[in-house]
Amino acid sequence: MSHRILIADDHPLMRTALAQTIGQAMSGAAILEASRFDQIKPILETGEGVDIILLDLHMPGMSGLIGLMMLRSEHPAIPVIVVSASEDPVTIQRSIDYGASGFVPKSAPNTQIVEAINAVLDGELWLPDLPAAHEADTPDPAQRAATLTPQQLRVLAGIAEGKLNKQIAYEMNVAETTVKAHVTTILRKLNVLTRTQAAVLASQLALAPSPPTLME
Repeated sequence: MSHRILIADDHPLMRTALAQTIGQAMSGAAILEASRFDQIKPILETGEGVDIILLDLHMPGMSGLIGLMMLRSEHPAIPVIVVSASEDPVTIQRSIDYGASGFVPKSAPNTQIVEAINAVLDGELWLPDLPAAHEADTPDPAQRAATLTPQQLRVLAGIAEGKLNKQIAYEMNVAETTVKAHVTTILRKLNVLTRTQAAVLASQLALAPSPPTLME
């Protein structure tokens, strides 16, 4: 059975490496590509279907884990494997906790991405063999953000990037008053009092970018 696989990564060499690896191991697989987060939605809405998404957490427009949560909220039936230069256990565990079905470090041998794809397509989870994560016993900001709607997550992503309400409204093609209403709801759901506090919490989900590393 052939599969349609979307590679979402802003580095052309990384997309090429992944496409070649998948093409050699999975005969007949159709490879789709996106270099920005905002290119993913039009591909998923063509009606032709996508069986699995390989997602870079640091591609433009992602806002780290916020983008992952938005994608899983809008397209819960399509499994996502995070392919990231970040390899710390906390990032891996949070990716799984908030919707990913697998996680493959970009430094991993190319055989691992094929193993991960096959496992996830079979309905399993796939994780690298790394030490377990240990986090402080404090409320996870992603737990609070998980209650937000897709539109509210977009607003939160804008807040994390330091954008004004009018900038967010322009990008979302809605009225500024609508964005302000979303901000009020976001503050209530995140249990914070000010936009600045929401920005601080959101920044904990917008992971710092790491340098690209091609798979061996």
